[in-house]
Amino acid sequence: MKPKIKIVTDILMTATLLMLMSYQITGQELHEWLGAGMLVLFIVHNALNYKWYASLFKGKYKPLRIFGTVLNFAVLASIIMLGYSGIVMSRHVFKFLDIERGMALARSMHLAVSYWGFVLMSLHLGFHWGMFIGVFRKIIKGKTRPALAWSMRIIAAAVGIYGAICFVKADIFSYIFLKNDFAFFDFEKTAFIVFTEYLAMMGAWIFVGYYFAKILGVISLKKRKERANETN
Repeated sequence: MKPKIKIVTDILMTATLLMLMSYQITGQELHEWLGAGMLVLFIVHNALNYKWYASLFKGKYKPLRIFGTVLNFAVLASIIMLGYSGIVMSRHVFKFLDIERGMALARSMHLAVSYWGFVLMSLHLGFHWGMFIGVFRKIIKGKTRPALAWSMRIIAAAVGIYGAICFVKADIFSYIFLKNDFAFFDFEKTAFIVFTEYLAMMGAWIFVGYYFAKILGVISLKKRKERANETN
């Protein structure tokens, strides 16, 4: 039951992240409610994965584990900063707090960290993408055939390339590094196009996270074999 709850939570977080990035479609008030919902989902996600925190000081830290740990804490930091800046700027959900100070800092923080968070959370998804592949294999009841496997790889690569193009075209690097003080949205784009582009951008970073994790896993395996040969 718990693994199913985890998967449902992750799916809801992914869908919420896509809607949060699509500000020109949702508008201010819905954006705030989605942000509040994301905070709740993030707390649930961490509560379901409490064992990860309990194991932080146990075992050895190999490249793959180091990458995963740094990435997890980077995501945690981004969510905390987004939650803080979002509450400070709130005009609807947290309006009752009547916060007046720190608005300029909160705006800059929210702009940069929202895109950093998008990238980091997408990388985090890619890091754990093997779990979703495992679920897919259970659904089809067996190993994927070579033709299907290669078709999926080609589709993933195409989505990744398109997502990378969208990422560059949207000039998101200028927001990440605060070269622009305000985000510019194309309000003429339909909801379908906006969600498709952000889904592709997410796919690009999932692709990077998944294959980077695989590379680190191969490196760790090679080192393990070398040590085993040395002892023999």
